[in-house]
Amino acid sequence: MDPSMRIIPPAPSKSASLNDTANSLGLHDTLQFGPRSIAAETKSTNSLQHRLHHWEETQDNLKLTMLRDLYGLHAPARLLMERRAVSTNPHMPASQRSNIHLDILMGRDETLAPSDLFLGMEHGPSLNTHTEMERKQHL
Repeated sequence: MDPSMRIIPPAPSKSASLNDTANSLGLHDTLQFGPRSIAAETKSTNSLQHRLHHWEETQDNLKLTMLRDLYGLHAPARLLMERRAVSTNPHMPASQRSNIHLDILMGRDETLAPSDLFLGMEHGPSLNTHTEMERKQHL
């Protein structure tokens, strides 16, 4: 948990392009900046996609930081401990169930997502319970 009051995720780090690593002649300076990587230069980073990808993590970090500031260090530690305790499901792996306890602790109990309606059953239930148990127990 990084204690920050950031509301939105930070902008992604930018990679160096040829314009940033050019010498006085306009060529890439390999001795100062290392070998040139075309893959890094052509990879375009979309800041909106980056922010959407890290949105929940940033909001959760903000809530935990506010809990720490209001109630002390024990509040976020207790919440994280409770989340870790309820995230382990002892039920049969072949039968998909939702984890309502974790949804309540994460604050997602009032939202509706496709996984709430379909319960991960898009491909149908697995009929081989023995294989599922072996995969869960790493046998």
